[in-house]
Amino acid sequence: MTRDLNYLKETPSQTAGPYVHIGLAPGAAGFDIYAHELGQDIAGPNAAGERIRVEGAIIDAAGSPIKDALFEAWQANAKGIYAHPEQEAEVEEGFRGWGRVITDFETGLWRFDTIKPGAVCGHGGQQMAPHINLWIVARGINVGLNTRIYFSDEAEANLKDPVLGLIEWPERRQTLIAMRDESGEKPVYRFDIRLHGKDETVFFDI
Repeated sequence: MTRDLNYLKETPSQTAGPYVHIGLAPGAAGFDIYAHELGQDIAGPNAAGERIRVEGAIIDAAGSPIKDALFEAWQANAKGIYAHPEQEAEVEEGFRGWGRVITDFETGLWRFDTIKPGAVCGHGGQQMAPHINLWIVARGINVGLNTRIYFSDEAEANLKDPVLGLIEWPERRQTLIAMRDESGEKPVYRFDIRLHGKDETVFFDI
């Protein structure tokens, strides 16, 4: 006996949370569960290159910061090399190139410290401008969002980047550019992520 699949109901969609922080970033949520949490240290103490901070907010359709989002970031080192078993000898000891952060429960701001990545050799030998990859989840987001952070002081490299070049409208490309601020102890790049509206951040279908 066979069952007519037309009678089967679609599984309801699910969003991340409200306990995503406890499972994926318990230390930041105030829970001392693991001796070593994955992803808190992106570059490690031995990484060469310029030490920077990246910070921002994730903004919803009403213009309010989302206070329960989780980010995963991954990047190359200052020479443009990712931490990978096949390239282990080419990255600094302890360089993970991957991190996980959450937004502050009170302010909605997020931040992480790392080193500024170098230009990366992409498919077909194409050179990609320095960038950091982001994956974002939160309540209200059914599928994780993928985007990139490029740097405002890499204008020449950004113009030649093959991924940015796929974005037809120049003003849309600007939603992927983090603005550099040198007023503090270390350079800070501000990168706000907007989920809706005229200045919605460009997201990638990966």
